[in-house]
Formats: sequence, C-alpha cells, structure tokens
Amino acid sequence: MDHIADAALELNGEDEHEGDRLQLVTFNIAEEEFGVDILSVQEIIRPMQITMVPHAARFIEGVINLRGKVIPVINMRTRFNMPAVERDSNTRIVVMEFSQKIVGFLVDSVSEVLRIPASTVEAAPPVICGIGSEYIRGVGKLDDRLLILLDLDTLLSEMNAEAG
Repeated sequence: MDHIADAALELNGEDEHEGDRLQLVTFNIAEEEFGVDILSVQEIIRPMQITMVPHAARFIEGVINLRGKVIPVINMRTRFNMPAVERDSNTRIVVMEFSQKIVGFLVDSVSEVLRIPASTVEAAPPVICGIGSEYIRGVGKLDDRLLILLDLDTLLSEMNAEAG
C-alpha cells in the first residue's frame, strides 16, 4: 500500500510543476512519430464508415458521424504528402478539439501517452520530412528517437485556407 501512496505523492509533486512537463499523445505517420497536447485529444477511435465530401480538399478523407456529431476526417498521410497505404488493424482516428473545432486525424497508429520535460523540446529545423516548420511547435528529444510536436492551430488554419 505504501508504494501506491508514494506514487500518488510523486504524481502530485509532478503536477505542481506541470509547466515544466508536456503531456502528449503520440502517433505515427509513415516512419515518423508525432505528438499533440493531450488536452486537445478527445478520443481515439478505430476507423469507421467515412462519407466522402464532393469537392473537398484532397487531404479531407470525408466526414464521420460520431455520436450525432459530424466530424471532418483529415488523412494525415495525404496532408503531409506521404504515400498512401492500406489501412490495417493499427489505423486510428484521433479526434481532437482545438480552436473550438472538432476534427479527426487519420493516422497509421497511436503510440502512447508521454510526459516529457519541456526542456527536451527544441525549435523545429526549417523543414522536417517535407512538412513546413510552420506546422511544428518543436521537436522533442527522447532517448533514442525524435518526436515532432504539431502546432494544431497553425495546421488547422492552413487547412481552412487551402480548403476554402
């Protein structure tokens, strides 16, 4: 029982300094790992019936009906000019809310929820994997990998500009 109390104290101590740590949901697109703020993520679901929308931007996969809400689904491979692949058992839709809009990101797989020190995040180099640095909040350096942190507000505003 003591180890549970110790873990709770440790977590409470971390929460007091949460400004020093980032909580992220990480997902994969092709061979790259991306992260978004956990507070933006509403849920992660398996792909469901996606209804195509005529004349939508090429990266809009379509819309889904999630518990009565119509949500646009963005194919992140298409959005980032990566080759298409068949969906498999790992494919997920990450449903996010940001800028008071709800949108789904179709991704190859969801990795994990991470807490990383803010000090491990550096500004993005000018171009990463063909993605303009304007969409990237930073790059997190983990033990043996790099994590691209997406700037959802910029990404969504660019999508709206291209779609409109």
